[in-house]
Amino acid sequence: MKIKNKVFITTTSSVSCAGDNNKTLFANICDGNSGIKQDKNYFPGSQPAIGKLCSNSTFYDALLLQCQNILNQSNLENFKDTLLIIGSSVGGMNTTEEIYFETQNYKNINPDFHHINAIANVLNEKFDFYDDISFSTACTSSANAIGYAYEVLSKGVYKNVLVVGVDSLAKITVGGFLSLGVLSSTPSKPFDIARDGMNVAEAIACLLLENTPSENAVEVCGVGYSSDAYHMTHPHPDGSGAVSAMSQALESASIESKQIDYINTHGTGTMANDNAEANAIATLFPHRPYVSSTKSITGHTLGAAGALEAIISCMVLKEQKYPKNTFLDIPENINLNFPLISKEEEINYVLSNSFAFGGNNCSLVFGKSK
Repeated sequence: MKIKNKVFITTTSSVSCAGDNNKTLFANICDGNSGIKQDKNYFPGSQPAIGKLCSNSTFYDALLLQCQNILNQSNLENFKDTLLIIGSSVGGMNTTEEIYFETQNYKNINPDFHHINAIANVLNEKFDFYDDISFSTACTSSANAIGYAYEVLSKGVYKNVLVVGVDSLAKITVGGFLSLGVLSSTPSKPFDIARDGMNVAEAIACLLLENTPSENAVEVCGVGYSSDAYHMTHPHPDGSGAVSAMSQALESASIESKQIDYINTHGTGTMANDNAEANAIATLFPHRPYVSSTKSITGHTLGAAGALEAIISCMVLKEQKYPKNTFLDIPENINLNFPLISKEEEINYVLSNSFAFGGNNCSLVFGKSK
């Protein structure tokens, strides 16, 4: 099927450890105010630095509020003609954990609130979407969700799509990363020679995608996917999978690598990921565009990261401002252009990377609406 429509992100809403709205989120990123804090009580015997929502509501109440924000701020009266796409790695597992640890009885667990579709089920009860689909591809979940939304909208399959990237803090994920030895006890230092790991965090990020631009909309210009399958948890050291995803995204957007002004990296702060991604960027972008990771402020929100960083990319284009690299002292890769202060400058195209276990990679290109 031929691509025939442009695709725009018209309305966004988010809550994370770095802020309960997009403006606060972006201000904290540019000012270097991290939402990551050490938690000595979350997991017995360890002191990981994690990121909790800036919200006094329950997680599901916060989720409903973010979707209601989209409805209130958009031109839609309801979501009856809207496809809902969820991107999540945890799904309803946090709810399952809470019930089990509180009652110590697995029979009290409702399976309908455990699996990956649990998020969509909750939202459908409140808003009645036209249809829904859920992606669970680890840390690329909501990036892949945006990619799918771009594809179906550009081909005229749906009128509009709501992408919701969502993951809550769950003991199973924090414990899993602890077992891999990749969690830091301080806010992460992506791309720094002395980096010592990542920070698990939670977030809810909602984006409404449509074919018609609204005021201050951002265009989704292209998407690229790859799967290098080098290792269960490590990317290929030379970054070949990342190069493939980024190259396909540029081809999809019909632009050259030199037209990218800023790259929002996956940049988790782990030794293996940052090295591979830096090698890939240096290979593909010799013109040295500005490069930064925002995860030292937001933490790694796992399945929600792609959507949250798509919102950050939108803010970069709207504000025409580069986010700085907080906590970066000595870059391991000196070939990349890491801004240490946030500054305003003309920005036309932004590339955002999301990479996941198993070599599952997704890159998105965003541009100013023309």
